[in-house]
Amino acid sequence: MNVLDFAVLIGSMLAIAAYGTWHTRRQQTLRHYLKGDESVGWLTIGISVAATQASAITFISTPGQGYESGLDFVQNYFGMPLALILIAAVFLPIYRRLNVYTAYQYLGHRFDAKTRLLGAALFLVSRGLAAGITIYAPAIILSTVLGWRLDLTIILSGLLVIVYTVAGGSQAVSLTQKYQMAVIFGGMVAAFVILLMKLPASLGDALTVAGGFKKLEAVSLSTDLHRRYTFWTGLLGGFFLSLSYFGTDQSQVQRYLSGSSLRESRLGLMFNAVLKIPMQFFILLLGVMVFVFYQFEQPPLYFNQAAWRQAVRRDPGEHLQALEQRFDAIGAQKEQFIRRWLDAKHAGNRAAAAAARAQALAALDRSNAVRAQARAAVQAADPGAQSNDADYVFVTFILDHLPHGLIGLLIAAFFAAALQSKSAELNALGSTTTVDFYRHLLKREASDAHYVAASKWFTFFWGLVALAFALFANLVENLIQAVNIVGSVFYGVMLALFLVAFFLKRVGGTAVFWAALAAQTLVFVLYFSLSISYLWYNFIGCAACVLLSLILQAALGSNSPAAGA
Repeated sequence: MNVLDFAVLIGSMLAIAAYGTWHTRRQQTLRHYLKGDESVGWLTIGISVAATQASAITFISTPGQGYESGLDFVQNYFGMPLALILIAAVFLPIYRRLNVYTAYQYLGHRFDAKTRLLGAALFLVSRGLAAGITIYAPAIILSTVLGWRLDLTIILSGLLVIVYTVAGGSQAVSLTQKYQMAVIFGGMVAAFVILLMKLPASLGDALTVAGGFKKLEAVSLSTDLHRRYTFWTGLLGGFFLSLSYFGTDQSQVQRYLSGSSLRESRLGLMFNAVLKIPMQFFILLLGVMVFVFYQFEQPPLYFNQAAWRQAVRRDPGEHLQALEQRFDAIGAQKEQFIRRWLDAKHAGNRAAAAAARAQALAALDRSNAVRAQARAAVQAADPGAQSNDADYVFVTFILDHLPHGLIGLLIAAFFAAALQSKSAELNALGSTTTVDFYRHLLKREASDAHYVAASKWFTFFWGLVALAFALFANLVENLIQAVNIVGSVFYGVMLALFLVAFFLKRVGGTAVFWAALAAQTLVFVLYFSLSISYLWYNFIGCAACVLLSLILQAALGSNSPAAGA
């Protein structure tokens, strides 16, 4: 990065943060701080909901997922449109009618205090962990761009969002997200266009190479439970994951409760039902095109160059340098096979094209084997290093192949995504702690100014918790998968609490409380003992909690009306 890149990066980030803080500097009431002015239109709601989910992980890690595995990750979102329709029809009207600050207040109205606190606690744990994971993404950028220590970059990337979220609250998040998303999509589209211009092949040839290497298989009808992404896991598991996240996670509920009317909030959700799958497809396709680009341009053996250089310094036998030379030689052979493949295709010689493609696939397998050896060597040199370097693929492409100015814009886009998602998460964590624990258990009668101050302190506290988790967590998964895994472990039971509340009126708080604890324990046991796709745990947790609550209620006898909480 040069001076122009840093000027674009720093200027855009300071402008966005200053705008949100300045326009919300006089918020005094708890309602205004947590919900904003409740006059937000559907487009702002839609963008805010999308931006809260689309963290920096989406824009850094998802292209790496496309690079490694192709388009199959898009199946993860197949159940989302159906989930958003159900939320708009059932969840949203109830939340607005009760005029709640958090979704878990409804559990208190419907069941009892302990069930409300359990739902809030599940949210705080799951979202607190996920907030820590999302801090990794901008830390990866800073450590790659500047060569700084990872712990320093984690601290610096978290402080800005803590300060401006504490100062501005929910409205600061919503006000700035539309500008952040504009920066993000402008940068991503520009990167895609320049990538296509830099490809030494036509778009048709690029898609031929991608398809030949099985990167364009977006839908799998396999019924193998051990296969992570299929049409069925996405439709069923993805439905329950999306229903839980958008319907019960306070970081999302808080976004659409700020709408000026039920209609505006519903339209905001439908905006996401239409937007999300095409958006994820585009980002994955960008990663696939980066993969194709690196079939003609020699890629690094290990994309996390800082970790690679450190491992090379600790390799007196020069084993890693030998691996690098072998990788480069295989890459040169692979490029020749690909060019023969495309030439034969253009000449209409199917037999020659098939033979060259088979040679290219064999070369790719040899190349991947060398990369696996390199990963193992880096792990051996630094056991704390992330084993999967896919999260560094897109950042490496940006820094090595895009023009200055655009590099700064894209780095700013990633920081904007980090800013918007973490601010929404921290704001939701602070509001839930204040409303569902502090005000409910410790200080029931206090002024709005007191609760606003408490919410700011709790937001600050959760920011420090997220930073601590990011500093000490050792992630072995690709980041976009890690966030979904954390959600899948907790969200099924969270969703079940609300489904029982909405649809099983004869089930009381005691039955559903103990059923939820048992179901969550079951999910933990199964997660650590089975190797099925993590998306199934959304369905398993939800189904187990609902079934157990019915059984326990039958054992306890008829349910009397629950007292409000």
